[in-house]
Amino acid sequence: MAMHFHRMKTKASPSPSPAPVVLAALLLLSSALATVSGQPQPQQPQTAANNPRLQRAYVALQALKRAITDDPKNLTKNWCGPDVCSYYGVFCAAAPDDAHALTVAGLDLNHGDLAATFPEELGLLSDLALLHLNSNRFSGTLPESLPKLHLLHELDVSNNRLTGGFPAHILCLPNVKYVDLRFNNLCGPVPPAIFDKQLDALFLNDNHFEFELPENFGNSPASVVVLANLKLKGCIPTSVGKMAGTLNELVVLNSGVRSCIPQEVGWLRELTVLDLSFNELQGMLPESMAGMHKLEQLDVAHNELWGHIPEGICALPSLRNFTYSYNYFCTEPGRCLDIRRVDDRQNCIAGRPDQRPGDQCLAFLHRPPPHCDEHGCFGHPPPPHY
Repeated sequence: MAMHFHRMKTKASPSPSPAPVVLAALLLLSSALATVSGQPQPQQPQTAANNPRLQRAYVALQALKRAITDDPKNLTKNWCGPDVCSYYGVFCAAAPDDAHALTVAGLDLNHGDLAATFPEELGLLSDLALLHLNSNRFSGTLPESLPKLHLLHELDVSNNRLTGGFPAHILCLPNVKYVDLRFNNLCGPVPPAIFDKQLDALFLNDNHFEFELPENFGNSPASVVVLANLKLKGCIPTSVGKMAGTLNELVVLNSGVRSCIPQEVGWLRELTVLDLSFNELQGMLPESMAGMHKLEQLDVAHNELWGHIPEGICALPSLRNFTYSYNYFCTEPGRCLDIRRVDDRQNCIAGRPDQRPGDQCLAFLHRPPPHCDEHGCFGHPPPPHY
């Protein structure tokens, strides 16, 4: 749904009203002249006084204004009167089902430093396509009325003080494509159904979510998925390979992932950024990653990876930044050092500077190698053959 946003211009202050009788006469004369000349009368500006959609928007916006306890930048100073399309941060457009009726299609109060909670009246903005409220001090939870925003396309409430569990009402938004919940205080599990939504971008990072990446993770058609600084359990599911045609950026840094890197990661041919650093990944880098021809940034630092760096990875044509420091790699092809930015510190690579002490490398290499099952998760090693 394409909407062309515009602000209604603030009307000039009216001149003093003429006497009622004179005004009536003027209106009758104007109407008669318009009829005789065949000229249509100028259209009256649409406000909450003459447009039911804007009337509902007025109720919602006034409720939001009352819920704001601190507005240090005076963003809502002009939120007065029926001309809601002139309110700061409010954007109006033709209604999707009536080209002659204006409606509130966007609300953008990003970086406002507003302290507030969400009123239930927000659900009256039923034509809203964009809700951008990042970098404020909204607390509490998203309103129960959120599913009434059935046209909502972008939801950005990042960098606030939201609490409680994952706002499951998001699952009821049929048209949402962009969900940004990062940098809040949300906690608990994330429902697997979020990865079945037809999203283009999903940002869950820097919350207190605790969950295991579900097997349907690969069902997501998103181009960007950021799961950094969370408390993930389990492993990277092999279904990640199903995202090959759509995924551009996958960031899972510092999230407690404990697994091998499945071969299916190498199927992500559209991926440009892959960050798996600061986890508990073990095993070797899969040779299949040599097929990620669009990869520009690869970071697997601060894990427990070992073995050799596949030469095919360092030969990737777009790779400009490759960080694999603080692991236990033993060898690296010489061409890896030709990459624009490479960091191989604190490994076990002979002849390279700033590597781990020899006894530390020997102790690690004498540990039993991890056994990963067909899903890339740690499993019990197979019984010995006699």
